[in-house]
Amino acid sequence: MPRYLISFDDGAMTFPEEDLPAVAEASHAVVQAAKDAGVWIFGAGLERQQASVVATDGTVTDGPFPETKAVIGGFSILEVASRAEALKWAARIAEGCRCAQEVRELMYDPES
Repeated sequence: MPRYLISFDDGAMTFPEEDLPAVAEASHAVVQAAKDAGVWIFGAGLERQQASVVATDGTVTDGPFPETKAVIGGFSILEVASRAEALKWAARIAEGCRCAQEVRELMYDPES
């Protein structure tokens, strides 16, 4: 069955701070629904972007920086039967998180 990455950009969750408890509750409810449906694989928010890039020669540089590039703020990985189903889950996540979600199919991994 295909797996999908559902993600949002860092900084996309823009709502008043006093709404955070309601957003957290709604987001956790969607995660629980996905777990109950047996489609949840993994998900997480990412700490403020302090990424490092490791080149093929092992050289490490800091970046990318949020001021210059779009970066992922959080993601979910779901295993569902179709892209249409992934889009329905993304809509539920978007509603809970109060921000738009991007949906990408992950390439097949014969080991999973």
